Amino acid sequence: MADLQDLPDLPDAPSPAIPGLQFACTIHALVDPPLSAGPGVNGERRHIVITGGLLRGPLINGSILPGGSDWLWQRPDGTAEIHAHYSVRLSDGTPIYLRNLGLRHAEPAVLARLRAGEPVDPAEYSFRTAPVFDAPDGPHAWLRNRTFVGSARPGQGFVRIAVYLVT
Repeated sequence: MADLQDLPDLPDAPSPAIPGLQFACTIHALVDPPLSAGPGVNGERRHIVITGGLLRGPLINGSILPGGSDWLWQRPDGTAEIHAHYSVRLSDGTPIYLRNLGLRHAEPAVLARLRAGEPVDPAEYSFRTAPVFDAPDGPHAWLRNRTFVGSARPGQGFVRIAVYLVT
């Protein structure tokens, strides 16, 4: 492996664009209490059924259909891997598949408060997602060709995610 000092000089070239964020919508997903078989050697797999909800915002509006799931993996280090899958019907009736992967990290005491449904300041934990939209050809095709990020906050029976288009 070459040392950095051995790399050739790079020609002067413009730097890549600095990404920006544009608010797209808020996802308000209704969820059942998690199902768990208990801890295992690699952590705890929790199945969270998504029962419905809404997407509301300047770029995306629709309903979350019942039947989605989050197959959350709670790792022993306090980080939860989010693996959520939603069926969405946009306001014009277009069906969309939404896959939302993410990470939530909290120290053990904060995680215990989150699990107990106690109010927890979002500054006490990190909960970020990367929604990916699978839209059909037509007016919503742009959704499948863009990058989105989300900032999430759990609650009793719901999760709220502010979704931003990366510009």
